[in-house]
This record gives sequence, C-alpha cells and structure tokens, in this order.
Amino acid sequence: MQHDDPFRFTPGVLGYPIVFVLVIWLVFWFEIRFGYSFNNYGIYPRDITGLRGILFAPFIHGSLKHLFNNSIPLLVLSMSLFYFYRPISWRILGYGLLLTGLLTWFLGRPAFHIGASGLIYCLAAFLFFKGVFSRHYRLVALSLIVVFLYGGMLWYVTPVDPEISWEGHLSGLLSGLLFSLLYRKNIARPPVYVWEEESYKEEDDPFMKHFDEDGNFIENPDWDLEEENPPDNHSQSSK
Repeated sequence: MQHDDPFRFTPGVLGYPIVFVLVIWLVFWFEIRFGYSFNNYGIYPRDITGLRGILFAPFIHGSLKHLFNNSIPLLVLSMSLFYFYRPISWRILGYGLLLTGLLTWFLGRPAFHIGASGLIYCLAAFLFFKGVFSRHYRLVALSLIVVFLYGGMLWYVTPVDPEISWEGHLSGLLSGLLFSLLYRKNIARPPVYVWEEESYKEEDDPFMKHFDEDGNFIENPDWDLEEENPPDNHSQSSK
C-alpha cells in the first residue's frame, strides 16, 4: 500500500486563490471608483484586437452580481485544484485561461465577452472528469462534490439567456475535459493494497487464515493448530 500522501496543505492552497479573487475585486472597485469601464478589453470574437481579452476578460465583470456569482465558485474550485492537483495546478490555470479564451474567440457572438465564468467552467470540468478517470477514492469524492455544488451550471452552456456568454461556458467545459484527458502524470494514484499485488498469496494472508475451507470463522487459528499438533514432551531428554 502507498504511504506517501499526495495531498498536502500548503499556504498557496489558500493564498493564490484569495489573491486572484482580490485582484478581480480590485479591478471592479477601480471601475466604480473612477467611473471607468474595462469592458472593451473583453474577448471580441474573430477580431484581432479582441484577442487581448483572452488575458484580460477573466478580471472584468459587468456588475456586482456578476462579480459575486463568480467569486465564490472561483475561490472554491481553485482551492480544490491547488490542494488535490498541486503539481499541475498552475498549468491547468494558465493553459485553461488561454484555451478557454481562444475557443471563445472562435465560437462567440460578435460582442465583448467578459468575466471569469469560462475559467470556472474549465476548473469544474477538469475536477469532475479527472476525478472520475483517476479512480482514486478522494478524487472521485471531489468529483461528486463538484457535481453537487455546481452541477446546475451545465444548463448555461446552452443559449438560455442572451445576456450570458454561453460560448465562454462551453469553451471552458471543453477545455477542462481536454485537460482531464491529457494530464495523466503527477496525479495521485489509487492506493495499491496487499491483495492487489502480484506476489500476494491468499494462504499466507494472516486475515484469511481465520477462515476454513467452508468459510467458517476461526477465532484463533494458531491456537487451534497447536491443539491439533501438541508438542511431544516424551521425546525430550530430561537433565
């Protein structure tokens, strides 16, 4: 059985997500405080200038409600990423932001697409699919938690609301699924138990010795064995 625990809490598990969310709030505060709008720095599909939104759009939000709705999922999902997938967390964040933005640029309607929701969908999809594919009990449990908390987001990868960038959501979902298939190294492996090893022999297992051929439980197999084969005291010489 594996003894090294791949899940370790570090300051970055909390620190990096909190800093990321604080930067988003700071950008929104700057817009409100100085009456400025960064919406034009969002992703504008199939326009060369609109490519800059791939980097800037996740930090731009159109309203306080929009910002609040994205902040909590982003915080929870990014913390989960840094804790459960620490060795590849920065790659998933960086490549996820770039690929999600690029797909939105290709697929989106001719409008400015802003907000961190695309990245949120990317993280949620990665955590869900990677956990299922890994077959590690902790990662599978994380997948179920993600479904329980954010499974309802699946509706918004379709054009149910003209004011919501469903193209960005769909792009994030596809990106997360792709990364869950590509990244197979540096992922926690399911624990290997003694009975799963090739060298395992059932007759040598101390636990299995507690059962006879008919499956009946033997409380003390060593004691019973001694009773069946008592030591021969007469063969010992006395001094």
